[in-house]
Amino acid sequence: MTITATAPRAAAYRGRLRWWTELPLIAVIYALYSGARLLVRGDVNDAVEHGADILHFEQLTHLDPERWFNQLFTHHAFLGVPADFAYASLHYVVTPSVLVWLWLRRPTHYRNARTWLMVSTLIGLVGFTVVPTAPPRLLPGAHGFMDTMAQYGSYGWWGTDASAPRGMGHLTNEYAAMPSLHVGWSLWCGIMLFRYGRNWFVRALGVIYPLMTAFVVMGTANHYLMDAAAGVATMGVGFLLAKPALRVVDGLQARVRRRLGTEPVHEAVVAVSVAPGAPADKQQAAAPGGAKVPAPRTVSVPPGDPGDPGRDPGAAGGSGAGRGERSRMS
Repeated sequence: MTITATAPRAAAYRGRLRWWTELPLIAVIYALYSGARLLVRGDVNDAVEHGADILHFEQLTHLDPERWFNQLFTHHAFLGVPADFAYASLHYVVTPSVLVWLWLRRPTHYRNARTWLMVSTLIGLVGFTVVPTAPPRLLPGAHGFMDTMAQYGSYGWWGTDASAPRGMGHLTNEYAAMPSLHVGWSLWCGIMLFRYGRNWFVRALGVIYPLMTAFVVMGTANHYLMDAAAGVATMGVGFLLAKPALRVVDGLQARVRRRLGTEPVHEAVVAVSVAPGAPADKQQAAAPGGAKVPAPRTVSVPPGDPGDPGRDPGAAGGSGAGRGERSRMS
């Protein structure tokens, strides 16, 4: 007889994750994001040229809604001010909040989701490096865009030259528009909320948040439509690379543990073979690693039941003790 005991998957999975390792890891990735945007400033002339080329291509294809949104936010402060607050603040709050929510409520999905976010962020940094791009608000005035961050700067905590806090605009790279990680991160948050949310409100937020972010980044003249599309594509590539990246990391960790002699014992599934009819205490002792295997319980089956596997078809009457009983795992 084979006894199989399966440990709760969520508890086992969370047991391999520790907040004191997760927080520094996420902090390092965010520091790389901020530092790379600062260090890889690129040539201003090239950045402006790239921005103008993107806008020209959008105009040729009639896919340039950012101008209309920008005029709307410029002429109506009740739209422009909240949009500026959203652009300057939400990605600092919503993305970490969704990560914490996944950690607490969906631990079996947290590691894949976190790796997807990190890989996509690193891909975005490559884009900032290879294609420095000026946002619409930094193009020459002839293009007709208004910098709403500067226009409504007196309403918020950001400076007039960037979405950074006042006096710290020089510490950020304003020519890192391609791709839009504002849109990419919001898409990641939306997918997590829609896929793992258990009520309609959370799922509705998962749809609304990325759409709202796309409108905000264009209306505030911080990104082009193509930047938003590139942010979506970046998340797509990151999704495809997340699982291979995890396999590489797991393989390296396993090699390190083997060399250190600290390879963990996996007890998620324990299969134990014991002789039929063995006492319960011997079944417990036979489990490797001291795993607790529940003792069998006895279920009575009528002697005349043709489906009784314990019945001896050659015996007369079928009334012998033990013929109408079978052991089954609880």
